[in-house]
Amino acid sequence: MTPESSSAADIAHFPRRLESAAPAREKLDHVFAKEGSGSADFTFNSETAAVFDDMVDRSVPYYSEIQRMCCELAADFATPGSNLYDLGVSTATTFLALDGKVDPSIHFIGVDNSAPMLAEATAKIKRSGTTRPIQLIHGDLHETPVIENASVVMLVLTLQFIRPLYRERMIQRIYDGLNKNGCLILVEKITTENTVLNRLFIKNYYDMKRRVGYSDIEISQKREALENVLIPYRPEENSALLKQSGFHCVEEFFRWYNFTGVIALK
Repeated sequence: MTPESSSAADIAHFPRRLESAAPAREKLDHVFAKEGSGSADFTFNSETAAVFDDMVDRSVPYYSEIQRMCCELAADFATPGSNLYDLGVSTATTFLALDGKVDPSIHFIGVDNSAPMLAEATAKIKRSGTTRPIQLIHGDLHETPVIENASVVMLVLTLQFIRPLYRERMIQRIYDGLNKNGCLILVEKITTENTVLNRLFIKNYYDMKRRVGYSDIEISQKREALENVLIPYRPEENSALLKQSGFHCVEEFFRWYNFTGVIALK
């Protein structure tokens, strides 16, 4: 996840000495229940990182199904001996879901701007007991890391946090670093050109958040905090960005009102 940045590039390699530990108890997201919490821009700080898994599960419709679909598609394209990147790795949920689905020789590389998110990822990987080589890199996603020998690159709810000025360069670097027949898996919150539909989609999205327990004040304050940080594109803008970078096939595999999942083939 982004947007916090760092000039440092701290790298953690796994497996390290793996400790046997009971699964962590998931903490519930109440970050935006406090009065005034929407006045500052949203960040992936330690408070967010501690509850992130609950936050994303309740804030993104069909999140577990999206994860399952992303992993199925990634497994279809991941090739032995290649690298599989997750840019905006957050708490490593996708890596851990993929671990048993792809060849053991595939090297997982996760990059994130947020040190607290990477700390959560590190703890989850240790608890999982996996022996797969996993590399976690702390770096600024606006300065896209070197992508090489990649069969799959995943951008799950990440590109929307990259400033538009940097998006074309990021997608081009991903394309250039993918092996032939590799793929990019992109999941995004989106907007639409039709203002009526856009308003209805957002209304239905907020209704979904109420159904999973968020209060009106939590919804309102998080919306304010994200206003200048999360900048969604229209589906046709994302498609054009991918095709201009060289991807010969761009296909939507998931859609729920203002959320979409897209796979792009090299």
